[in-house]
Amino acid sequence: MKAFSRRDMLKTSLLAPAVAAAAHGITPVEAAMHAASEAAGPLPAEETAKSAAAQPGSQRERLLLDFGWRFHLGDACDAEKDFGLGGGRAGNFQKTGGFLSVGSLAFDDSDWKQIDLPHDWAIELPFQNDPALLSKGFYPLGRNYPTTSVGWYRRVFEIPASDAGKRITIEFDAAYRETMVVFNGFYIGRHSGGYDPFHFDVTDFANPGGRNVLLVRVDATLSDGWFYEGAGIYRHVWLVKTSPVHVRQWGTFVSSEIKPGAATLSIRTEVENHSSAAANARIVSTVLDPKGKAVGKAVTATSVIGADSNQTYEQKLAVAQPRLWSLEERNLYTLVTEVRTGGDVVDRCETRFGIRSIKVDAQKGLLLNGKPVKVRGTCNHQDHAGLGAALPDAVQYFRVRKLQEMGCNGLRTSHNPPTPELLDACDELGMLVFDETRMMSSNPEGLGQFENLVRRDRNHPSVFMWSMGNEEGTANTDRGVLILTEMKAVATKHDGSRPVSIAPTGAIGTGGLAVGDVVGYNYMDPGAAAYHKAHPDRPVIGTETVSAVCTRGIYVTDYDKGYVGSYDPYTTTGRASAEGWWSFCDAQPWLAGGFIWTGFDYRGEPSPNGWPNISSQYGIIDMCGFPKDTFYYYKSWWTSEPVLHLFPHWNWPGMEGKLIAVWVHSNLDKVELFLNGQSLGMKEMKKDSHLAWDVAYAPGAIEARGYKGDKLVLTAKRETTGAAAALAISPDRSEISADGEDVAMFAVEVRDAQGRVVPITDNEVTFNVTGAGKLVGVGNGDPTDQESDKGSSRKAFSGLCMAIVQSTKNAGSITVEATSPGLTSARATVAATQVTLRPQIALWEREVPEGAGATGLWRPTQEGSTQVFIFSQDGNNLTGRAEGLGAGWAGGFDAPVPITDGKVDGTHISFKVGRDTYSGKLTGETITLERAMNLGPRPQRTETQPEGPKPAIGPPPDGSDPSRSPLFRFPTSMQIVLHRAKR
Repeated sequence: MKAFSRRDMLKTSLLAPAVAAAAHGITPVEAAMHAASEAAGPLPAEETAKSAAAQPGSQRERLLLDFGWRFHLGDACDAEKDFGLGGGRAGNFQKTGGFLSVGSLAFDDSDWKQIDLPHDWAIELPFQNDPALLSKGFYPLGRNYPTTSVGWYRRVFEIPASDAGKRITIEFDAAYRETMVVFNGFYIGRHSGGYDPFHFDVTDFANPGGRNVLLVRVDATLSDGWFYEGAGIYRHVWLVKTSPVHVRQWGTFVSSEIKPGAATLSIRTEVENHSSAAANARIVSTVLDPKGKAVGKAVTATSVIGADSNQTYEQKLAVAQPRLWSLEERNLYTLVTEVRTGGDVVDRCETRFGIRSIKVDAQKGLLLNGKPVKVRGTCNHQDHAGLGAALPDAVQYFRVRKLQEMGCNGLRTSHNPPTPELLDACDELGMLVFDETRMMSSNPEGLGQFENLVRRDRNHPSVFMWSMGNEEGTANTDRGVLILTEMKAVATKHDGSRPVSIAPTGAIGTGGLAVGDVVGYNYMDPGAAAYHKAHPDRPVIGTETVSAVCTRGIYVTDYDKGYVGSYDPYTTTGRASAEGWWSFCDAQPWLAGGFIWTGFDYRGEPSPNGWPNISSQYGIIDMCGFPKDTFYYYKSWWTSEPVLHLFPHWNWPGMEGKLIAVWVHSNLDKVELFLNGQSLGMKEMKKDSHLAWDVAYAPGAIEARGYKGDKLVLTAKRETTGAAAALAISPDRSEISADGEDVAMFAVEVRDAQGRVVPITDNEVTFNVTGAGKLVGVGNGDPTDQESDKGSSRKAFSGLCMAIVQSTKNAGSITVEATSPGLTSARATVAATQVTLRPQIALWEREVPEGAGATGLWRPTQEGSTQVFIFSQDGNNLTGRAEGLGAGWAGGFDAPVPITDGKVDGTHISFKVGRDTYSGKLTGETITLERAMNLGPRPQRTETQPEGPKPAIGPPPDGSDPSRSPLFRFPTSMQIVLHRAKR
């Protein structure tokens, strides 16, 4: 949720009250709320007085937990290589606490890789030519690849002592795919599913005022889809602190009813009381307009929320002259929710929403705010070149903007719940979203996933329809009726303001498909027309329609190389023609529009070819974001911007005199084509079509001249280029935020001596980043390229490649230099500007004293030991602490223990930890110790000799305990060898 800045407030009419409030320690948002009229029942006088004075305010904090993690691969089959999970007693759920030594504070993770989230380890794995891996893009994941299918994550952080009494929750936006969470050595729980968010309340296991260890095991052995899905914690993680009385996760919902000059908002607030006492609570809901001005307030009556109970509040609020959300004007309001108990604000949260109306009409298609809007959509998976599935937020915005360049206004989240930041980008930039769940099922997991999707995303104005699944044969049956009816009930209960649908396979409107409010169809244009004729009262939309099916910059299909030519074959029945589908769709006013498969290429499902292809070629845009030729067909007919796009390139050595199909995508009235200055004729441009000439190849240039009426508007030229001579580099933005998260995309072109892009070169380009940034990924859009996405170099493909560079948290310049042997290098610089970091958990490093002698951090040389000794030597005195000695098989809390009675006399060293005494010899970087263990008083065996004769068969004659071997003795000492360590 966006926090309103001082700049936001300066744009509003509430400047005076905001400034006045600042003098009393009240934030601008609080000032705006106080300035609002109270729409329902005034607050009591004592509460009004408190709201006008400086208060501690809400106890809620939502802190980003992305930075400072450690990562290591595990093993799905070998317990020893999987840090003891499932091996003997360790980590087998016998006791509470001490679950695994890897989860202890003292565990040595110095050889673990330092990473930040989001993180996808699969993208770094080597490709394997295994047909079973085809759908995953040949990355070695699954039951047959146990050594690369499990990953472990560790993060140590501190929680202030002042957080005692708060609820502490860890929220995962998603992780792929089976997640186990351990906190401070306590097993917390598991989550199954790779796309839906989940959270764990760890209040009872937290250490306020101390250090906390979060251990996460992610198992990517199993899979959800038939496409690349990544592996690991590939979305954000958050630490959330709240009062025991607080708004439930995703517990606010705003829907709107629009009338001329006004909108009535229905506000639902769900509040939980996680305490042992009842609470008297009331809800104050304040609505801020897009400029941050308060335009309404509603206050509930005080009511009692029982102990360990919850309550839902319903409110109505009128907004005069609302500014509607639309594709052109993305007006976003903010609901500020306060929970008050005893006059104090114990919880405050902000919910962004839009005021707009949505309807899908059987004759007019989609109506947004009462106006017809044809959905010009694309389906998209979530991975990107150089990054895998772990996309920084800025890449979501980059992808949406790139789709919008061709006039796309809709996005289907195929085939899973999206990351929330994608929806934020769609809200802010203006993109309609068909929001899809992963599991079509009425089992608890399936309904739970769908409920999470609906509850989380229901306040996003960009979301216009829910998708209950994709191409499920069961959906076409009577059983599908039962399942989808249950799922639809979930959407109705938690939302009810949007239609639901499903992307079917091989059928339209039959069986459970009829449950949807809008009838979807996949690749069945003629069938859709027939269905509409038979059912004119049912709204219809193309849920998956057509594909580009081509390789960027390639014009000759070569299945041996794995490339597909870029000409668009005309058809309305397959998945291969842009022109065939759009000509049909655009001519049907009853059809709400459709979603192309896909906007971007994606890893996995390498159709139509297998190895060495590792990615699909369905996209209109390649994996880097470089447009294919079909991009310009859609731009011609989806935008009002004049378009003139000419292809193919004109480098065809050995093809002299042979005919080459020359195509033009344009929305101008007519186009004339020239070859080396000679006209080859002018042609009229038919709506939703393209122009084509067959041209005998001759080196030189082809040129297209486009006219609007008789006026020359645009020209486009393709020339026979010279050899590669130089590189050119350009970033997508000139300035990014110095927050350690933001990224810039640096596109590289290989040019000849005259500055023209060479379309048939594959020069190796190396990237060097200096300044306040780092290289995080490279790519080139070649579906057969098996170079590392995480390397420092990449071959150009059809003359292009890309580097993705991320900022640090330091302001300054970021310079990227691109070099290639024999070519003139290029460099570009972007500014990383200082920003206020979003609230986040601080990095943690164990404090290690520095000095002579024994001063420092020491670890036992014994493999698998998780003990740490930290010494501070001052003359002959030795102090410090020991970690990792407190937890045992019986579980419990592993707290640091102080070192006492410490002495150093020359090379002799001695000290106590608890009841145990250590003494030995310090030699350079090694300390050899004898540990004398004081086990405390032990039960004494009382031996009695019974009188009389002793039976040959009977109880032990001396009264000893037969459950203990007489040979067993508790050890009273052991030797330990320590070595100096850094972490």
